[in-house]
Amino acid sequence: MDLLDKIKMLKKKKPDKEPEFPVFWFETSDSVCHRYQFEPDGRFSVMFVDDSRPIYYRMVESFLNKFFPSGYPYSVNEGYLRYTQFRALQHLTSAALSVLSTQSLLFAAGLRPTPAQATAVSWILKDGMQHVGKLICSNLGARMDSEPKRWRILADVLYDLGTGLEVLSPLSPHLFLEMAGLGNFAKGMAVVAARATRLPIYSSFAKEGNLSDLFAKGEAISTLFNIVGIGVGIQLASTVCASMQGKLVVGPLLSMIHVYCVTEEMRATPVNTLNPQRTAMVVANFLKEGNVSSPADLRYHEDLLFPGRLIEEAGNVRVGKPLHRVIKPSKFDELKQVFPQEKFLLSGGDKCIDMVLEQDASGEDALRGWLVAAYAAQMKKSSLELSTSVLHEAYEKMNDVFPQFLEELQNKGWHTDRFLDGTGTRFAL
Repeated sequence: MDLLDKIKMLKKKKPDKEPEFPVFWFETSDSVCHRYQFEPDGRFSVMFVDDSRPIYYRMVESFLNKFFPSGYPYSVNEGYLRYTQFRALQHLTSAALSVLSTQSLLFAAGLRPTPAQATAVSWILKDGMQHVGKLICSNLGARMDSEPKRWRILADVLYDLGTGLEVLSPLSPHLFLEMAGLGNFAKGMAVVAARATRLPIYSSFAKEGNLSDLFAKGEAISTLFNIVGIGVGIQLASTVCASMQGKLVVGPLLSMIHVYCVTEEMRATPVNTLNPQRTAMVVANFLKEGNVSSPADLRYHEDLLFPGRLIEEAGNVRVGKPLHRVIKPSKFDELKQVFPQEKFLLSGGDKCIDMVLEQDASGEDALRGWLVAAYAAQMKKSSLELSTSVLHEAYEKMNDVFPQFLEELQNKGWHTDRFLDGTGTRFAL
């Protein structure tokens, strides 16, 4: 065999495929970013992004994530930092004055100096538990944006639980601090949840840019009937509820009426932002009936207790799972190439289809992915995985109907610029 033949044989043995490089992406959840990587040999690794920074910078970033808006300082207008600094000082001085006033009121009630001092401290600690509850609940803002109705109901349930502990406190006077503290802790969480969900709920009713007027009139009604309620409470306290037995009867009754009323309020609210449940309902109705439902059409069909349920007619789509948990290493490159210009990835299983969104995906991107998944679910039938051919066919069907679908959505009053998936994990390549 001469040299020329050997060279030809070496050329034939040369692999056709280019060497594989590691596949990696970034996922952000709860303001924490991780880097995930699949090595060519199939190994999987996870690391924190910029985890080598000094602890001081990490502590500062953690503080900003918890107490400043997402994307700060680029997501707010000039002057926000100075406003926040003086607002913090305002609340500090107000809280200090509140401690002094509480102590003086207890002294004025005729309590002796020594026990009064202990009572004042207990009372102040009780009030302090409310602030702890507020801090804990403040980290759940994204969930409240996604499901304001559910969290508004939960706020009133928490408030009633806290009030119930206070009503029962005379039965265990030796546990006053524990019961009153837990009661105020629950009420603190309730106050944050109620205030945080108030704006999206009022926004759902604003039709002519009259949000401030709606808010002001709503607060006026609340104030008026709070005054009436105080009068009713005084009357009950001096008659039926003068004894503990009366309170144990009337208290639960008032609480049940309270929760029933707020549930009916939320059922009547036509929230017009897209979250997983409302998106699934819109897609399901569109595929079944050929028309787009308005927020008012869907308001009485929302599941307020279990909003995460899957809807079969909409493809049993599940949103928000981490990318590394729903995509197999062998399928990652293939799925990336199916829709290279889109901001979603789809992965099918035997019970549902997982959709993972890119970091900057909008409501329109989520709608496009959901329609593709729903069409693909109709076509795959008994197949356990979504094939590339099924996805391409579903993608073509989506492109045919999406312009008209999006136009009708916007005409019905839906906000398609954002998709509120709560704490759902997103990725960035």
